[in-house]
Amino acid sequence: MKWGIRKKLILLLTLATILPFGAGIIITYHLTIESINKRSLSYNHDLIEKGKEELVSYLDDVSQMSTVLYRYTPFMNVLAKGISANLIDNQEEVSRVLAYLFNTRPEIEQMHLYIEKGKDSYTNYHSSISGRTKNANVYSHSYYKKYLMGEKGYSLIEPPHTIYSYNNQSFIPNSQKQNVLSFHNIIRDIPSDEFLGFLSIDINLSKIDGIANRLYTKNEEEFYIMDEKGVIIYSSDEHEEGKQNKEKWYKQVKKMNNQKSLEWKDDNFSGVLIFDQFPVQHKNWSIVKKVPYDVIYKSARSTALNNIAIGFVSLVIVLITTMIISFKITAPIKVLIDNMKKVEKGEFKADFDSLGNDEIGKLGEHFKLMIAKINELIDREYKLEIENKASQLRVLRSQINPHFLYNSLQSIGTLALKSKATQVYSLLTALSSIMRYSMNMKEDIVPLTAEIKHVKSYLLLQKQRFDDQFNFDISIDKEGTELFIPKMILQPIVENTFKHGFLEHKADSYIYIEVLVKDQQIICTVKDNGNGINEQELKIIRQELETGSSAKKGRESIGLKNIHDRLAIYYKNQAEMTIESIENEGFTVRICMPKDVPGEVEEE
Repeated sequence: MKWGIRKKLILLLTLATILPFGAGIIITYHLTIESINKRSLSYNHDLIEKGKEELVSYLDDVSQMSTVLYRYTPFMNVLAKGISANLIDNQEEVSRVLAYLFNTRPEIEQMHLYIEKGKDSYTNYHSSISGRTKNANVYSHSYYKKYLMGEKGYSLIEPPHTIYSYNNQSFIPNSQKQNVLSFHNIIRDIPSDEFLGFLSIDINLSKIDGIANRLYTKNEEEFYIMDEKGVIIYSSDEHEEGKQNKEKWYKQVKKMNNQKSLEWKDDNFSGVLIFDQFPVQHKNWSIVKKVPYDVIYKSARSTALNNIAIGFVSLVIVLITTMIISFKITAPIKVLIDNMKKVEKGEFKADFDSLGNDEIGKLGEHFKLMIAKINELIDREYKLEIENKASQLRVLRSQINPHFLYNSLQSIGTLALKSKATQVYSLLTALSSIMRYSMNMKEDIVPLTAEIKHVKSYLLLQKQRFDDQFNFDISIDKEGTELFIPKMILQPIVENTFKHGFLEHKADSYIYIEVLVKDQQIICTVKDNGNGINEQELKIIRQELETGSSAKKGRESIGLKNIHDRLAIYYKNQAEMTIESIENEGFTVRICMPKDVPGEVEEE
């Protein structure tokens, strides 16, 4: 691929613009990413810190709701003596306390009170207080059972689960069953520490959802709250709530004691994990925020895209300016090249006035002076020599007038017919045709049929010479009759056969000429059954055709070399000539050339 000055100039100026600007964009992008990454981590750490404080405060407040009961002596007396001691008044007291507690927080969905004295149980679902029922199997509940097994503390938190009835007294429609977080509180007599009962409070996750929504961006980031066992208390994907977190990233987070952030990449996520722990009822819960790189670097990429857009506009301006400059510089050079091409074709004339006052303009002036000098030399030397040669040619042509020869041969032929010498007439006609064809200097490219007719006339004369010892056959495609080929391509090959192939007159000498048209190619084959040549001589001839040298003058290679060179001139190396031979069995020449001749070679 050739690179002109114009292309080189455009490429150089383009690179000079793209490389520094592109490097600046890349460096700025990486520095911006680093800065944003630090700011994002700092911001999210602060956000998580404030969020966990709010969560701890809220969860503690719900857990300590049962402590209000200790300040209300009439209710504590009911728990200590049992409902049966004064059934009407005590049930009214229980209803009043449950209604009061239920209305303290809007997120409360259900409350359950169990009184150990008498095994009585009450529920309050959506402000509807159930009737008194016995609950002798209270410890079948997994969280109440934990107290029986010696669990410390006054409140246990059950992870999110579908709301259920504690004593089969609450009617909860299926359409209203939702996930709730349950706080199971044990009530003891102070200061004796005697067990009095349980108070369970079911809350919906609306309050926690409200806190969490301030800590992450929906549809872009992920957010999790897990208890000490890894059970998901809250998730940005509500379908995961209440399930055990078994993800690899969570296991890695649990191992990070002193760090509060972690870069993570897997098939589902690529970004930064920001996490922390906070105490809930003497247990360490975890809070994790997953921020994808796409979110962190969103502003950086936006800035980079703006810079790229500015760079693209700048590049377009530079390219337009470069093209204008390059055209201004290279236009005079192109004019010079066009004039040089005309000189190559023999047209010694400069068709421009001036190319400017710079170095290129000076080059143009010297070019015009050179053309003028060449024209002067041609007029003084070469035209005189050409005229002398033309005069010599006219003298030669006047010495042998072709028309005189044709007329003389025609007269002799007429006389032969009168003398009933038909064979003589045929031979004279063939000879006349050969001379007329050979001496016609006006045509270089002839119809294939004319070339075959010329070869056939030559073969008829040779057949007379060899008598019945020689035969020939000519085969031509119908398509080939309308094609043109260079003149005198086939006849020299046939003549070469008689010079070297049939050195001894032997019976059954034979020449076969075939012309095929195939794949836009004309394939001409001349094959004889003459003496042929051995492998060594065949190798030498092939080498001479390829290299252009001729070691053995007067052999087959001389005529074949001339035809080979003419084909190269006419078809610009698109034609191919191959030779094959077996000693004492014959010689074959095959020419493959395009159907269309590129251009006619003019005689000077």
